Amino acid sequence: MKIKVDVEITPEEMRKLFGLPDVEAFQRQLLDEIGARISEGAEGYEPLKLFQPYMNSTLASWEMFQRMMGGMANAERRSSEADD
Repeated sequence: MKIKVDVEITPEEMRKLFGLPDVEAFQRQLLDEIGARISEGAEGYEPLKLFQPYMNSTLASWEMFQRMMGGMANAERRSSEADD
């Protein structure tokens, strides 16, 4: 037996469903800071160094999300195999 469910959901609703934080204000602040540094022509400005602390935690969160989705898919597959 197969059941298909289509869900229309906005990115904001999906974020809330998974309990992810709203980082829009943080992103806006970060981009404003980068824009200000670029406009000022700050010496030694390196965008990668500015983003590096945030990238590590972002990648870790993404890996956790992938493991969660993989676990749910495996559980569903095992459940459907048990039903057959």
